[in-house]
Amino acid sequence: MVILHQLPRLHSSIFLTKTPFLYTHFNLLPKPKLPTKTTSTLFSALNSTLSTTSEPIPIPAHNLDIPEETHVPISIEKLFVPPDTDVSSDTAASLSTRILKGSNIVLSKYARDAQVSQADFVKSSVDTQACPSDGLPEFALVGRSNVGKSSLLNSIVRRKKLALTSKKPGKTQCINHFRINDSWYLVDLPGYGYAAAPHELRIDWEKFTKDYFLNRSTLVSVFLLIDASIPAKKIDLEYASWLGENQVPMTLVFTKCDKRKKRKNGGKRPEENVNDFQELIRGFFQTAPPWIMTSSVTNQGRDEILLHMAQLRNYWLKH
Repeated sequence: MVILHQLPRLHSSIFLTKTPFLYTHFNLLPKPKLPTKTTSTLFSALNSTLSTTSEPIPIPAHNLDIPEETHVPISIEKLFVPPDTDVSSDTAASLSTRILKGSNIVLSKYARDAQVSQADFVKSSVDTQACPSDGLPEFALVGRSNVGKSSLLNSIVRRKKLALTSKKPGKTQCINHFRINDSWYLVDLPGYGYAAAPHELRIDWEKFTKDYFLNRSTLVSVFLLIDASIPAKKIDLEYASWLGENQVPMTLVFTKCDKRKKRKNGGKRPEENVNDFQELIRGFFQTAPPWIMTSSVTNQGRDEILLHMAQLRNYWLKH
């Protein structure tokens, strides 16, 4: 474990033992903390341009519901290749057809049984020990307060009120389990960064949420929600870094991608904020984590999330 940072960048997935996916389902081996690389220096790194010797993978214009001129190529080392998936024989053109729309995720043979036919609220828990004990695989949704977490959950299951939404941030205060198709769980976790919440309550949320991440053996992956309509927030960067440092499987879900900022007002488009966020966190990881662009208003990314969850879940169940 002490020499992980010395490993070369690989395109195949690396697994550590203990329980499947407890550490990582993709080649996301965190680098040691570098005291000289602060968040401020990471932000300044946005002014530099990445160079790569790999052939970029063009993403077809129909993949994203955004203007064609905003599409940028994705190089091979920036793709997420699921475990037990071989892309060595693919050309750039053929590989591009296997990339999920609005993401860097390659579709694998495990992407099946992705549709949601049933969704039921099961229980709210105040600690990990009180969570369901039936051993079903689960995916946890977490993000900054008011990032659109409950709206995205409702969009995924096509139920407007499965998870109650509120204009007041910080309403989710427990670990909420929703059973999907009687075979797996979506988990709604408390949002972070809600300044108006009492300090003691914020400490409790942080404590039991992190305990859940570190000790929940049935957790397949954390889906970290990031607001793509605004520039990267320091608290989101810190959260992503913490998950990586603790070897917690993570997928970045960029929300509110339907909100278009006008350049004349100095605002950036969602895809620009998505790229910026990835540039900021790449210094903490050996390879880029999987990411998906979404909108609960247009349902952009809904099917892609379900396919990604399906391939992770089916691999987890097999292994």
